[in-house]
Amino acid sequence: MKTTTNLKFIAITSIMLLLNFSVFAQSEANRPKYLSVTTMHWNMDKEDFNMDDWKAVEKEYLQKVVAKNEHITSASYYTHLFSPDNTEVLYVQTYPSWEAMEKAAERSEELAMQAWPDEKARGNFFKNRDSYFSVNHSDEIYAPLDGAKLIPQNNSKDLVLYIRRTYFTFPEDGSQKEFNEMRAENMSKVLSKNDYIKGYYPNVHAWGSDKTEFVEAFFVDSMCDMEKMFDKNSELIGQAWPGDIGKQRGKKWNKYFTGVHGDSAYTLVAELSK
Repeated sequence: MKTTTNLKFIAITSIMLLLNFSVFAQSEANRPKYLSVTTMHWNMDKEDFNMDDWKAVEKEYLQKVVAKNEHITSASYYTHLFSPDNTEVLYVQTYPSWEAMEKAAERSEELAMQAWPDEKARGNFFKNRDSYFSVNHSDEIYAPLDGAKLIPQNNSKDLVLYIRRTYFTFPEDGSQKEFNEMRAENMSKVLSKNDYIKGYYPNVHAWGSDKTEFVEAFFVDSMCDMEKMFDKNSELIGQAWPGDIGKQRGKKWNKYFTGVHGDSAYTLVAELSK
């Protein structure tokens, strides 16, 4: 049975489907074309685990490798707040092109050899770095959509990242024109007016386990502000599309979704970000 999407989420749910890949071109200056998300897990058997020590190791790698890698546009760590697995740690990197994504790993190896020219010292560093995580991890690649609300580049605060995953259906009565118009309205009438949203990044599947997956990333100052964000969205939706107008608009959105969604939240580790 198909469930109905809660109205307070309608304006924060946007999709691009039934379209060719050219629609993923970005309108915002300097937006990446791809991002990789590696889901890692803390090594629960590490007896001497210390968060400050881990941050020190990652900061050294950031300064000596990631920051100097011209093929990586940005990189950030995110630690668990709420999700099905409390051991999760997300590592997200963005790239200006598919070619850059392929070159990034090779360039990182070159920079690591320059940073630690002694083979034994290099081996010890990476052995220590790897010891903080289990061997199990997964990777997904997404294509960012336009219509983002960008976090200021000088941000130094550990923001809360709220992730909402929804799943596309493919209705025969859908149209590109309808989606483009509704999506533009969502941004102009709701997301751009919600001051609790410090950043908003919509992404669609590019490579991975589920081609129907649509991921929206919202950045807020705190968990309390996340709840306020939902309430403000509801308020703005009611102002933009009151009464029956809003109900009819909701039906247009719902026909493109399975009715299933997932929610999770993480903490951006700002000091480990490029």
